[in-house]
Amino acid sequence: MMRVFAACLLVLCLVSTGWGRCQSRVFNPVEDICWQCIFPVQFGGRVTLGNTRGDVPPETRSSPVCACSNGGSVTVGTTVSFYEPARMIETVQDAYCFPSLGTRMSNPQPGFLNGSKDDPTLHGGAKIFQQVHYYVLPVFQLMNLFVDFPCLEQKGFDLAYMTEADPLWSNDVLALLLNPEALLFANPASQLSCVPDSVAANTGYPIDQLFWCMGSWGSAYPLTGSIEGRDDTIANAGLAARMLFKLGREMLLFDRGTDPCGAVMTPIWKKSLYRLQIARPVRGNDCIPIGRSDFLWGAGKNPPTGAGPNAPNNFLWVLTRKNRCCIGYAP
Repeated sequence: MMRVFAACLLVLCLVSTGWGRCQSRVFNPVEDICWQCIFPVQFGGRVTLGNTRGDVPPETRSSPVCACSNGGSVTVGTTVSFYEPARMIETVQDAYCFPSLGTRMSNPQPGFLNGSKDDPTLHGGAKIFQQVHYYVLPVFQLMNLFVDFPCLEQKGFDLAYMTEADPLWSNDVLALLLNPEALLFANPASQLSCVPDSVAANTGYPIDQLFWCMGSWGSAYPLTGSIEGRDDTIANAGLAARMLFKLGREMLLFDRGTDPCGAVMTPIWKKSLYRLQIARPVRGNDCIPIGRSDFLWGAGKNPPTGAGPNAPNNFLWVLTRKNRCCIGYAP
């Protein structure tokens, strides 16, 4: 599997043209992933092993015994939960730039759909626009780890979504077709209710019931590539999180952290099930809950001149999601 993955990356690098600001290096799962982010691991709904630098996720105390129906048979076993590095999200200033692959696609119109940052004096506040790419990243499969573990999804590495091909991502009005409730929540009055979510995210984990909030990262609405913010790092973290909400609304994101018997659709996301780790331009070692202020993790992560081969303002995030499953036997 690793040889096939490397061969695909080599082909992409050979066909790429016109680097510009898109220079980067190929993602290396061994070096670029914070492996301690898979913890804590919980067995039987009670016993918890490992920690994440003092951050204890909200673990649901469940029955130590689980029973799941599968095609007429019933599997009886015990519940296991862990945090799985299963996806990558790129938030890029340069359209068609893929930092994790170390390459780019040709832009039909050079400069078209590129990211931007508005002058804060024009709109009363800075607004940042970036493109987003969402990857399926089966790290354990690529590295031949836990190959017999039944809780891991059987998918290969894949570029699953790119916003350059999505007209809703660059148009707030069209996006209302997908999320008309944005008219209720994307306003200053509703954002006042997000203060508790920001406090919760900075001291632990966000409040799932306040689904329209992203803590210190701003509003989850609109589900587009434009976000209010003066800091590039925190704005890009917010756009990576928005992509999760957007995919759930489009029925393309499945929650694997609630039901031990299988994944369920999440049109309204559960923020506490996800954590981000920054890998580009500068790798971080923090497992970042949705909405945590970059004062706690973002210092020096986006140098003005980039970091080594990595260009500034082209970000890569490793998504670690909670995976809860039932391990047992079919009587």
